[in-house]
Amino acid sequence: MNLRMLLATTGLALFAGPALAQDMNFNRIASFPVAANTPDAEETSAEIIVATGDGMTLVYSDSPAGVIGFIDITDPANPVAAGVFALPNGEPTAVSALGNTVFVAENTSESFTNPSGVLHAIDAGSRDVLASCDLGGQPDSTAVAPDGSFITVAIENERDEDLGDGRVPQMPAGHLVIQPLGENGAMDCAAQIRVDLTGLADIAPEDPEPEFVDVNANGDIVVTMQENNHMVVVSSAGEVLSHFSAGEVTLNGVDTEEEGALIFDQTITVPREPDGVQWIDTDHFAIANEGDMDGGSRGFTVFHRNGTEVFEAGTDFEYANVEIGHYPEKRSGNKGVEPEGMEFATFGGVPMMFLLSERSSIVGVYDMSNPAQPVLAQLLPSGISPEGAIAIPSRNILATANEYDARGDGGAPAHVMIYEYQNAPAVYPHLTSAGIDELTGWGAISGQVMAEDGTLYAVSDSFYALQPTIFHIDVSQTPARIVDAIHVTREGQPAQLMDMEGIALDGEGGFWVASEGRSDRLVPHAIYHIGADGAIEDYIALPNELLAVEQRFGFEGITRVDDMLYMAVQREWRDDPENHVKVLGYNLETEAWSVAHYPLTEASTGWVGLSEIVAHGDDLYFLERDNQLGDAAMTKLITRVSMDQMAGMVALGETPPVLTKEIVVDLLPYLTSTGGFVLDKVEGLAIAEDGTMWVSTDNDGVDDHSGETMLFAISAQ
Repeated sequence: MNLRMLLATTGLALFAGPALAQDMNFNRIASFPVAANTPDAEETSAEIIVATGDGMTLVYSDSPAGVIGFIDITDPANPVAAGVFALPNGEPTAVSALGNTVFVAENTSESFTNPSGVLHAIDAGSRDVLASCDLGGQPDSTAVAPDGSFITVAIENERDEDLGDGRVPQMPAGHLVIQPLGENGAMDCAAQIRVDLTGLADIAPEDPEPEFVDVNANGDIVVTMQENNHMVVVSSAGEVLSHFSAGEVTLNGVDTEEEGALIFDQTITVPREPDGVQWIDTDHFAIANEGDMDGGSRGFTVFHRNGTEVFEAGTDFEYANVEIGHYPEKRSGNKGVEPEGMEFATFGGVPMMFLLSERSSIVGVYDMSNPAQPVLAQLLPSGISPEGAIAIPSRNILATANEYDARGDGGAPAHVMIYEYQNAPAVYPHLTSAGIDELTGWGAISGQVMAEDGTLYAVSDSFYALQPTIFHIDVSQTPARIVDAIHVTREGQPAQLMDMEGIALDGEGGFWVASEGRSDRLVPHAIYHIGADGAIEDYIALPNELLAVEQRFGFEGITRVDDMLYMAVQREWRDDPENHVKVLGYNLETEAWSVAHYPLTEASTGWVGLSEIVAHGDDLYFLERDNQLGDAAMTKLITRVSMDQMAGMVALGETPPVLTKEIVVDLLPYLTSTGGFVLDKVEGLAIAEDGTMWVSTDNDGVDDHSGETMLFAISAQ
C-alpha cells in the first residue's frame, strides 16, 4: 500500500506545524538499510552523507565498516545498493562531494597523542583514488566551498575521554585545513593551508578542537570548537576574521532526572558547546548545541558573524519533540534531545534549516526566511540517531544518515532515509499532545480502547514506571491529539510495580487495566480497576493455578463483554503447547476463571505472540505479531475469533479448547506505507462502533528506538 492509498484509506493527513509553502511538505518515501551494502559487516553505520553533482547517487561514511557506501537514487523511492569503497588504513570521519569527485577524510591515528589523517579524492564512478593529501592530524568534518575552489577540513585531534577526567587541554592541538581545488576537484597538496586556531578560546586556548565546518557563498569558513565552546570565522586565505564564545543558556522547565517519568520542572544553565553549523546567508549562521564536555542546551542558536546573538531556541525544539512522543527520558540527566547535525538549503524559494536530533531521532524543518525568527514547519521521523543530512533541491529530495546500528540489541540497523518535498499533506506525526493545557510527554503506548463517543483511551507501559498514565485521545483531529493525561495513583501517589499493557472500559466511567507481570522484578500479574480520576480502586490477582505456570510474557490486552473480562497472554506459559497461548476469562460476578488456547502462527525467526484483544460485535479481535522488524518482519496481523467459541472456555486445570482464528488484516503494507522500516511492536488496537480499527505501535520510550509512533485507522473489514 503506497502513501496516497493510506491517506485515502485512513485519513492520515498528519501535520506538525504551519506549512512551508501552500500544500508543500516533506514526506519520507524510502528507507535504505546500509547493511545492504555491507552484508558481512558485524556493525554498520551511516554518519555523514552527500550527493554527487547530478543528485543521482548518495555517498555516506560508515566508520565501523571502514568504508564509504554508495546508494543509487535514480528512483529515490526505491534506493539501490551501489557498493562501497574500502579505506586503505583507517576509518572515514567525513565525506564531501564536488561533481563526480568524492572527498573522504580518513582518520589514520595511532593514538590520541599521535593523531594523523589523510584526505582522498575519489572518482564516484570508477572508485579510483585521484589524489591523497596528508592533513597533519585527525580529521572530523569537511565542507566544499560553493564555488568549488577549495575544501576545508576540521582537524579535531580529539581528546581521550578516559584521561584527565576527559577534559581539555589534551595535546596536540587541532587546526583547520584549507585545501585548494583545481578543475574537477583536483587537489594540489603542496598548496594546502593550515590555519592555527590556538590562543582564541577562553576554554583551553592552547588546545582548540575544531568540530564542524561550513563555507558560505563568499568563501568564508565558520568553525565550531565544541569542547572550547567557541566559534571562529576564517577567510579562504586562512585569516581569522572573527571569533567569540558560543556562550551559555539558561533553560527553565527541563527534565534532568532519569527516573521513569516525564517531569519538566528543573532550571539549568549550561554552555552551548555546539557541534553542527550552517551558514544561513553570508552574515548569519546557526549552530546545533549538542554539548559534549560540560554543556548542551538542547536547541540551536543563530549568530551574526560578528558574534551578535540573533536568535536562541531555548527549550522550543525539545518541547516540540516532547509533544510528539520523541523525548528520550533516559537522556534526561545528560543532554536531552541533543541536536547535533544540520543542513541548509532552499526549496521552492524558502530557505530551510534541517536540525537533526541525535537522541530523539527527529529532523526539525525550519523556515529561515528571517534568521531572527525561525519558524518550525515540520518534524520528520528519522532512523536511530541521525548524524548527517544532504539536501538536493533540484530533485526536491532530502536524505539523512542515521548512525546507530541496534541489531546487537535486537533493534533496527543503521539506515539512510529519503524524503521528498511534495504537494501533499505532512504525514508525521500521527499523535501529538500539542494544545493541551500543560506540557505533556508521552511514549511507549501499549493497549488502547475506543469510547462510545469515538475517542480513544491508551496506556503507557512500564518504561515510565514512576508515571503510569492513561491518555485520552481525540482521533477526529489530524494529527490525533492527546486531550488529557490521567495519572494512575495508589493512595494518592504514582502507582508503582505496574506494567499496563491493556485497557477496557468498566461501563461506569472507569477502567479495567491489565498489567503484565515480571516476577524477577516483583511486578505482579494482575488486573486493576481504576477510577475515572486514575485512582486504583481494586485489583484482581491471578489464582495459584496460573501463578504456578506463569512466565515473564503475560497479559498484553484486556476487553470486557458484560460481566466477562477477557485477557490475551502474549506467549506460552510453562503448561502451554508450542505455538499456543492462553486467552483467559474472568467473570466479575462469579469470580471464576476460564481458559482457551489461541493458535499462533509459527515463527520463522524469533517468536510470535499476542499484543492485544478487543471485543466488537460478535467477535474477539487480536493483534498477533512477531518480534522482528524491517525486512525480517513476517507476522503483523489482526485476527478474529467468533464470540460463540468463547462459550467453550473451560475451568483452569482442564484441557483448553483451541480457538479457530480468521485473519482479517495483514498490517505489513500499513507499516511500510510511510517510507520507514517495519516497526516491531504493534501493540494497540481499538475498534469504533462502525468497525473502523485504530492501530498503534509502541516506541519503547525512545530507548534504542527511533521514537516513531504510528497511529492509523483501517476501514471496517
